[in-house]
Amino acid sequence: MDADIFDQFLEQLERYVRERLLPAEKQVIADDRIPDEIITEMKDMGLFGLTVPEEYGGAGLNCTQYAKVVKTMAYAAPAYRSIFSINVGMFNSAIKNGGTDAQKAEWWPRIANGAIACFGLTEPGSGSDSAAMATTARPDPDGNGWILNGTKRYITNAPHADVGLIMARTEKDALPKNAHVSAFIVPMDTPGVSTGSPDHKMGQAGSHISDVMLDDVHVPGHALLGGETGQGFRFAMMSLDNGRISVGAASTGYARRALDSAIKYASERQAFGEPIANFQLIQQMLSESWTEIYAAEAMMADVTARVDRGENTVKHAAAFKVFASEMCGRVVDRVVQVYGGAGYLAEYDAERFFRDARIYRIYEGTTQILQLQIAKHMLRDYAAGL
Repeated sequence: MDADIFDQFLEQLERYVRERLLPAEKQVIADDRIPDEIITEMKDMGLFGLTVPEEYGGAGLNCTQYAKVVKTMAYAAPAYRSIFSINVGMFNSAIKNGGTDAQKAEWWPRIANGAIACFGLTEPGSGSDSAAMATTARPDPDGNGWILNGTKRYITNAPHADVGLIMARTEKDALPKNAHVSAFIVPMDTPGVSTGSPDHKMGQAGSHISDVMLDDVHVPGHALLGGETGQGFRFAMMSLDNGRISVGAASTGYARRALDSAIKYASERQAFGEPIANFQLIQQMLSESWTEIYAAEAMMADVTARVDRGENTVKHAAAFKVFASEMCGRVVDRVVQVYGGAGYLAEYDAERFFRDARIYRIYEGTTQILQLQIAKHMLRDYAAGL
């Protein structure tokens, strides 16, 4: 998108977040769902097709622009970002990197028009360990197609999704590593696909996850992403880089929201005849939080610029996600402390910020898994003399 047009869009989005989404948060939390009219508004704004190329009906945002939108949306309750994040992040990235021309022509216009996507990688017995994946896809003996069986777990948007990108084992074992995993584009209304009840979570009300069950699900041959077996894990990992940037941007935006809340509370709360914002140890917590948010924003600008230049950003995306999610955890913890006893009460926002932020350090790769990945790439670069 043209830079000037994007700046205007972002300004409008900031107003929408503050004037429409923030006032609706209490309803979202009470009902554990985003009102249908807000979802319709978000679709009309083009949020579900932000990264889809313009010729397919999307906005065609680059990575830098996309991350800025995510950060802006993440200032409000996490559910708002969550409902469209898989579309514009991992699903679209997989279609872009691995989809055939026919798959792009079929699915990009649907996504841009508001179809909701989910991403099926994690299972009851496997997450980061793809070797333990139990979901299978075997050739349909009756013709050109596949039969999928298995269960996916903790799948964001599964209860509402129109389409899922499902990872499945097409070989018992294969070399090179992970070549046994393939990816399939599966409409969620396909016979044999079902979802469980939404899981009860610590936080992030209005954002739903559930199991996806696949019971002899027949899909045509053209459902195989890229038309080639053994590429699913590679496409998934490339998509997760995009997802990790999204989580990092969301962590940064939500940390900014929490800090703004703490500044307001500290400026209004009186103790010993003056605002607690005048106390130096309160100021220390506020300034440490601002400094860390600033650092995360700088990392976001760097990694997204690298993506837009076409660089390999596996290490950088992982580092940004680790830092930003851990930073957000530290910020919301300080915010509870600034609120004092009130920060432990559900009637104040600080308590919700604390619960909502915890998942950022887990999904799209836990901090610990990503630290291993960063180290692996550091050592590989050293061995290669880079």
